[in-house]
Amino acid sequence: MLLKDIVDASTTMQATRSRLAKKAALVAVLRSVTADEAGIATSYLAGELRQRRTGLGWRSMATPPPASEDASLTLTEVDGAFEAMAALSGAGSQGRRGVALDALMRRATAGEQAHIAGLVTGELRQGALDALVVDALAEAVGAPTVAVRRAVMLSGSTARVAEAVLRDGPAGLAAFTLSVGTPVRPMLASSAPSVAEALEALGGVAVLDAKLDGIRVQVHKRGADVRVFTRTLEDITRRVPDLVEVVAALPAETAVLDGEALLMGADGRPAAFQDSSSRIAGGSAGAPLSVFFFDVLHLDGEDLIDEPAHLRFEVLARLLPAGLVVERCLAHDADGAEAFFGRVLAAGHEGVVAKDPEAAYEAGRRGASWIKVKPVHTLDLVVLAIEWGSGRRAGRLSNIHLGARDGAGGFVMLGKTFKGMTDAMLEWQTARFLALQTSREAHVVHVRPEQVVEVAVDGVQRSSRYPGGVALRFARVLRYRGDKSADEADTLADVLELAARH
Repeated sequence: MLLKDIVDASTTMQATRSRLAKKAALVAVLRSVTADEAGIATSYLAGELRQRRTGLGWRSMATPPPASEDASLTLTEVDGAFEAMAALSGAGSQGRRGVALDALMRRATAGEQAHIAGLVTGELRQGALDALVVDALAEAVGAPTVAVRRAVMLSGSTARVAEAVLRDGPAGLAAFTLSVGTPVRPMLASSAPSVAEALEALGGVAVLDAKLDGIRVQVHKRGADVRVFTRTLEDITRRVPDLVEVVAALPAETAVLDGEALLMGADGRPAAFQDSSSRIAGGSAGAPLSVFFFDVLHLDGEDLIDEPAHLRFEVLARLLPAGLVVERCLAHDADGAEAFFGRVLAAGHEGVVAKDPEAAYEAGRRGASWIKVKPVHTLDLVVLAIEWGSGRRAGRLSNIHLGARDGAGGFVMLGKTFKGMTDAMLEWQTARFLALQTSREAHVVHVRPEQVVEVAVDGVQRSSRYPGGVALRFARVLRYRGDKSADEADTLADVLELAARH
């Protein structure tokens, strides 16, 4: 299959908001791909490279070479090129990687170059997440959607399932079962604005877990062999020997546990997420990690993913000492739930996750059985620049650069976001910021710092990328503030205070 076929499908998906139309485009491609190409195709259709690390970034894609007039690149050629680039290491590897990328991009058409850049940077905004690709795969091969989803859940890989069903048809799904040592996709939580609303959504009774701001880990134990995987199913076993030691000592022959790893201070309060993340990224050096488990998917030969949550939690409590289980309570009313929520926040944690006690473990899905609740932090910031959109947002200004007052009459950039914008907002801000334009630089429009925007953020983290030393976490637009002038926006000191509190 040619890369052009994937690009054409992506273009179709970018041009529509209809889920059915996106799915139809995916089905058409999947019905024409071979089993050998299926893994590459499903990854590219979901907007991802198969290689976890390539050594490339947005700077590598900033100035592409002249494009080809002919679409001749095949999927296997592109995947092979990235596989070779990912394997490069040692002195001079970055230069060799640049030469290889240049050779690949010279063979690509302009549309293919843009698509490759989107895959590398993770910014291929076509509205086709992996879940939609999974649904399209089921339709393409005539298999029950629930069966394909379960196979993907248990294998941890849409690509592997695609290869199997395109080779063997629906019968190929039988090969995918829970296997200790093979990570499964983690169950995810939806969101609610308050604990009371989460409790109501779950029928008035819920198990409330403290939501820890650490690294999601899935730990597999088979005898003395322990493997640790992240939320993205990356194997980090060698980087967390302290976690391996804890799990190896458990009185179980086989087990699969779901939990959170983080650094805890001497005062019993959690360290900043960035510190926990850096500790894990840096390997075994540094302070010891703590781990708190909140679910068990398998124990001593028995799979538990289809059992109700309350039973899994009982098994977990019997297996682990209390210090290894996340703090939790059973809530029957809003007052009790709010009290627990308050205690968790006072202890320095992110919030709570409300869980249906009767729900199975819906791995890989963001369902209604788990609902996370976090306090909402808002900031009034100033738009410093804005980027032209792509795909469905082409022709409109989209990604805004956010700044706080620096206390000396200027502004300090804290990050960017295009989250939370409605179509009406995109139209409004395009007209608004073109009127405030001071200069342009490639796809970025610089504007007079006059427009205040209210954004919600999950928090603030340290960053060397921005001059203020901090960056916003998961910023999304709530509204534009016509009632505030730029000199009433929040200051860098306000942002740093928020960071210090959390």
